[in-house]
Amino acid sequence: MNIPELMELAVTRRASDVHLAPERSPAIRVDGALRPLRQEYPPLSAQECEDAIIGILRPDQVDTLRQNLEIDLSYSLNLPKGTTRFRVNVHRQQRGLGAIFRLIPDDIPSPEALTMEKSIFKFAELPRGLVLFTGATGTGKSTTLACLIEQINRRREEHILTVEDPIEYTYSEKRACITQRELGIHTHGFAPALKSALREDPDVILVGEMRDLETIQLALTASETGHLVFSTVHTSDTSQTVDRIIDVFPAAQQSMVRSQLSAVLQGIVTQVLMPRASGSGRIAAREILLATPAVRTMIRESNTHQLYNALTSGLQAGMCPLELSLAAKVRQKLITRDAAEAEANRPSQLRDYLASSSFSFSVPGLAIAQPDDVEDHDDLDYDPRSSSQLTPAQRMEN
Repeated sequence: MNIPELMELAVTRRASDVHLAPERSPAIRVDGALRPLRQEYPPLSAQECEDAIIGILRPDQVDTLRQNLEIDLSYSLNLPKGTTRFRVNVHRQQRGLGAIFRLIPDDIPSPEALTMEKSIFKFAELPRGLVLFTGATGTGKSTTLACLIEQINRRREEHILTVEDPIEYTYSEKRACITQRELGIHTHGFAPALKSALREDPDVILVGEMRDLETIQLALTASETGHLVFSTVHTSDTSQTVDRIIDVFPAAQQSMVRSQLSAVLQGIVTQVLMPRASGSGRIAAREILLATPAVRTMIRESNTHQLYNALTSGLQAGMCPLELSLAAKVRQKLITRDAAEAEANRPSQLRDYLASSSFSFSVPGLAIAQPDDVEDHDDLDYDPRSSSQLTPAQRMEN
């Protein structure tokens, strides 16, 4: 097994991931579908697979793997098309040592390439607060965040600090100064890195993932003390994200944390990634919640079950329910209806949007950002009572 040759094949075929495991041929994921390379490679024995994987690890990484039975790392190769970087997870499994390689593009995509909505693009202009991106693994959260960090890099003379596991996208400094730290190499964890960050004069902090109570508390504190903090959470919708953060804390602290979160939160974006109807490539659909006064009140008063109403009644403020984003892409023939229904959290709402005879793409939450978009944030206030009793189709018509 020659890993550089395998990775070159994966790059040539536009794969997003490469799977290595004993007793089967390597496999690549292209446009969301996992495709075994049976014609190119025979099944690997346990020893062949382990030798290939151990061959890319440093001695200290081998020691960590032996101790922890798994390790996350970054890996780069000089291929004919240039240097290619990978995020790698190596792990022990039933049949032996396996690994998953995630390809990381050299170039950070532009907002228009990601079909990024304007209300998300505006997060790059915020002076402070907490912005969360949520969704399952492999839905492109890191890529969307990298795009926002790059926009800050191009526009603001500030210090950007990232703490990642491992480092994925790398940045060329433009107007900003950028410090990137990787778990296991530059720091022992998100929590100690965030403690240190508050003494490193950052303006913008990217936390790769909010996994535990201490990391979440430190991210909230950093947001309170005048920093703009971006992070990710593995949840499937906006209300679940708020509840997940609150539920991490002991019951006695939850009321205080609700108040704290309601004060610092600027927005939550839930993202899904689906194959394009054309069969080539994938496209993201996003649910966008902005922290308007009404949303802050719902969080503070533990009424997160009402956040979906805020989404649907806040379209003019730039919010967007996931189902509306999915319906728009179906109407534009970018994705199939079956793909949209598979990703919808509320299939009946999706059907309402698709059934509307006056479907409009002029809703602010669907407007795509352009590179020169720089707008103020004075338009977030809205009256949640004005359309809370309307159906999704009626709200869209309004």
